[in-house]
Amino acid sequence: MVKKMIAASVLLIMITAIIVVQAVEKDDVESQPVNQTGLGIGLKAPDFELNNLQGETIKLSDFKGKKVMLNFWATWCPPCKAEMPDIQKFYTQKGDEVAILAVNIDPQSDVAGFAEEMRVNFPILLDVDEKASNAYQILTIPTTYFIDEEGIIRNKYLSAMSMEIMNQYMDEM
Repeated sequence: MVKKMIAASVLLIMITAIIVVQAVEKDDVESQPVNQTGLGIGLKAPDFELNNLQGETIKLSDFKGKKVMLNFWATWCPPCKAEMPDIQKFYTQKGDEVAILAVNIDPQSDVAGFAEEMRVNFPILLDVDEKASNAYQILTIPTTYFIDEEGIIRNKYLSAMSMEIMNQYMDEM
């Protein structure tokens, strides 16, 4: 009888220990940050070479020494359309201080017509072969990277941005 009581106690202790360990592991997993899409903050921004709407070749590395707002977007994307006026205002206000590169991921569309309709004149680059969007692991649009003067990604935003957000992220660099 004593042996049965000891065995039952040991079994109860083991079950309790397993439950506690599983609960602690579950809390650890839930407290870990969610993996955001795209490249991470603090990484070196991959260089790329794309043509703008005028057919000129533009490289990200051409802007070393300048802060860069790198925006990935498409003509069919409602949040992308919504942020265009604010990007234009930001470009008008900060154009000399900051490089704005808007990488279009649907160049088969009438991107020039879209830019004219939206009345934007900031640099629009065409990602014809998806090299830039693949290098930056773009899964959602709009996605915007904020790159410092040394070419390091300092922040990113995964939705339509307002002027306030653009100013805040640039000021933080």
